[in-house]
Amino acid sequence: GARLVGININRMTILSFAIGAAVGAISGIVVAPITFAQYDMGVMLGVKGFCAAIIGGMGNFTGGIIAGILLGLLESMGAGFVSSAYKDAIAFVILLLILFARPQGVFGGSKQE
Repeated sequence: GARLVGININRMTILSFAIGAAVGAISGIVVAPITFAQYDMGVMLGVKGFCAAIIGGMGNFTGGIIAGILLGLLESMGAGFVSSAYKDAIAFVILLLILFARPQGVFGGSKQE
């Protein structure tokens, strides 16, 4: 497909990896000053990112961003109103509710077969 319209596949592959590395580096720069370095420090961030991707709809970039922002806001509000001890559990409760109600995600399209 892409090669037929004149897109250089090798260049786009390298560019994709470069952009991914840049986003990872920026994320590390943003997260490092507010957390202490531990061997498992990225696990919860990865799991919450996975939750945002599932809630937003797999393959839907805009939905993932919106879901990540909403998930962060709901966690912060939950920590303020309920207890900060439940902050991590809020993401998983929201994920379970979304998966039961709408398995393709909030912004994911319906599957047509």
